[in-house]
Amino acid sequence: MTDKLIFTPDDVDLARSPLRRGITEPTYVLGAFNPGFTRLPNGNLLMMVRVAEALVDPVRDGNVRAIRWTPAGYVLDAHPLTQVDMRDPRQFRIRGGTHRILALTSLSWLLPVELDGAGDRIVAVHYDRAIEPAASYQDYGVEDARISRIGDIWYMTTCSVSAERHCTTLHTSTDGLNYALRGIVLDHQNKDMILFEGLVGGRFMALTRPLGEVYFAYPDDSPFVGGPSINLAQSPDALHWRPLDAPGIRARKGSTSAMKIGGGTQPVLTDAGWLMIYHGVEAQESVGIYRSFWALLDRDDPSSILRIEDDTPLLEAAPALTAPIAHKMYLPTPVVFTTGLVDAGDHYLVASGEADLACRLTRLSKDLFA
Repeated sequence: MTDKLIFTPDDVDLARSPLRRGITEPTYVLGAFNPGFTRLPNGNLLMMVRVAEALVDPVRDGNVRAIRWTPAGYVLDAHPLTQVDMRDPRQFRIRGGTHRILALTSLSWLLPVELDGAGDRIVAVHYDRAIEPAASYQDYGVEDARISRIGDIWYMTTCSVSAERHCTTLHTSTDGLNYALRGIVLDHQNKDMILFEGLVGGRFMALTRPLGEVYFAYPDDSPFVGGPSINLAQSPDALHWRPLDAPGIRARKGSTSAMKIGGGTQPVLTDAGWLMIYHGVEAQESVGIYRSFWALLDRDDPSSILRIEDDTPLLEAAPALTAPIAHKMYLPTPVVFTTGLVDAGDHYLVASGEADLACRLTRLSKDLFA
């Protein structure tokens, strides 16, 4: 296994940020992380990097300010400090309402970063093809791309954030680089939607991870624990989705990372079945410790789990990688969030977000999954 940070906040040119249409105050890159990952027709690799851009001075005149997209450009909304809880560096909570209401400390947009075919170096950063909010259901940002190539089309899911809803949106491309927004495909707080990289029984298949305010208890003798888990859904056209009746991957009581789990890489078909890497979270402080695990699903019935490795992490946070940029760290716990996988012959190239800060690229031998 070899590891490196391939793209960091210092690699982003904020002079070319879409936020310059309206935001004249100084901003910085809170993180350049969680990249969707695919191979382009020319053989090069593409990372669709989430750039979380924040104000250098968010607090002014007794208010904390949040960035919001509008059709006319980007604006700042002020929230009185007396009405917010700012303990989480990624978001702040609005006090006093009936429901849990959040605002973000940054606004995210997506930056295509092209690597050479081996993943050794950056060959181009495509600011002219950046993806930013384009509708009112995205006015607080576009986050965490996942890319699957199915036939001659690249399908990219993203999380779109707004006061209207926190939903999953779909973009498609015929060349892997230029993407068109197709709209909302899953509604409120269904995160980590990832299309399988191929059809199953002539239909599109996807991992989903619906969130809720309430979860119900399993019986005492169950191996599972209640909470966010990975479900499955199918579609005739990648736009209209029906959840499968059978459960997918659930957090197991014996695992150290059972606080919540969610999809990571696009499932890819191997001789043994659908290989996927997913994340599990161990409860600690406000964020939790994120690690990557893997599972193998049946090629004809992905609800049938052939193998799951949730005892020993496949990937954990690597402080040595972020040591040169440790002064930019803001999370209280170790985090690796795996988001894409590409076949590279005798090994896989795996893209992850490291510490919600930078893009990590890992070479994993296929023998690890034997």
